[in-house]
Amino acid sequence: MSQTMIGFAGIGVMLLLFATRMPVAFAMGAVGFVGFSLLTSVPAGLSMLSRSMYDVFVSYDLTTIPLFILMGQLAFNAGISRRLFATAYRFFGHIRGGLAMATVSSCTAFGAVCGSSPATAATMATVAIPEMKRFGYSDRLAAGSVAAGGGLGMVMPPSVVLIIYGVLTQQSIGQLFIAGVIPAFLLTGLFIAAIAISCQRRPDLGPPGQRFGWADRLRSLTGLLDTLCVFVLVMVGLSRGWFTPTEAASVGALAVLALGVVQRQLSVALIVKSLEETLRTSCMILFLVAGAVVFGKFLAVTRIPFTMATFVGGLDVAPLVVMGLILVIYFIGGCFMDSLAMVMLTVPVFYPVILNLGFDPIWFGIIIVLVTEMGVLTPPVGINVYVVYGVTTAMKQNISLESIFRGIYPFLLATIMAVIILALFPQIITFLPSLL
Repeated sequence: MSQTMIGFAGIGVMLLLFATRMPVAFAMGAVGFVGFSLLTSVPAGLSMLSRSMYDVFVSYDLTTIPLFILMGQLAFNAGISRRLFATAYRFFGHIRGGLAMATVSSCTAFGAVCGSSPATAATMATVAIPEMKRFGYSDRLAAGSVAAGGGLGMVMPPSVVLIIYGVLTQQSIGQLFIAGVIPAFLLTGLFIAAIAISCQRRPDLGPPGQRFGWADRLRSLTGLLDTLCVFVLVMVGLSRGWFTPTEAASVGALAVLALGVVQRQLSVALIVKSLEETLRTSCMILFLVAGAVVFGKFLAVTRIPFTMATFVGGLDVAPLVVMGLILVIYFIGGCFMDSLAMVMLTVPVFYPVILNLGFDPIWFGIIIVLVTEMGVLTPPVGINVYVVYGVTTAMKQNISLESIFRGIYPFLLATIMAVIILALFPQIITFLPSLL
């Protein structure tokens, strides 16, 4: 059996392991180790496995992940998410679907201090869904807006997926963060437009709520100060070169901690809780990265990435057609795999292809984050949908999975529209990084 055939057999075995609900990190690591050992030797496989695991867990670049997760956990426990929603509610609440608009706007703002899609969805579900249910919103719109809005946490910097992409491709994490700002706001605007159109067609989906005067609205803007200060500190520091992404993460986490303590929003118990959640989530992500690195070493030995790059690069079609095929693969794969695992598994394969075709790697990173963002919504994986379902079940809101999945379709169409816009006008992504 040739090296390439062994590689495809390994991919098949890994997919079968996924179907048995074996953890993704362990499945990728096991298949990568066995496949690498078959193609080289068992001692070489053991050396590769130990070295890869060690390199991941001592990687300076990857320390950014637990620090940004800690920043998000501290922000949640300090009540920042509740203040963000209260501010957005005062501006949008009186419009049809206004609470849903406030939810996606708050998700964008909270994503600026969180970086995790499921964490953003879970946080806003606890805050927004009871309010929307109280004002008579349909289950579809209430839960769908939270699940879709949580996906904005993947796009709005700091984003864990963008950090992983930057580490895998050796691209500047700072430039990736800067590049994600405008697309995040574009997607937020398209989500708000999708809500407005849905409520225009079916007014019963989101009845208007209370109208607030401008005095109340302006006073509520103080709820944005925490998030705005931290976001500006991190992004300006990165763009000016004051500190590296890892230093930016530590500064951001320290800033949120200081704000929470000074405002007496964070107790010792809440700080300990934030540390525990950060440890749990960080270990999961780092094991996932380690498994993907081991599997990537196996793929490199099989030469599948280079074979595919040569094949696709040699196709007599326009580069945009090839890019379209790659994005379709990401979309379909995202329906069956966790977005983070999908990125780590496929980037080593497709990154050489997009370089050969002349696409900007920063642009490609933002595009695949948008496409995989759809994967956190679509069945059968749809991690954000299950997160929202779990949170609403715990709160006894009685929202069915079917209602949540039905509610995300307008937002999927909005995301597809965003991908098309950014594909036709790549300068929207590359403009800010080009100024650095």
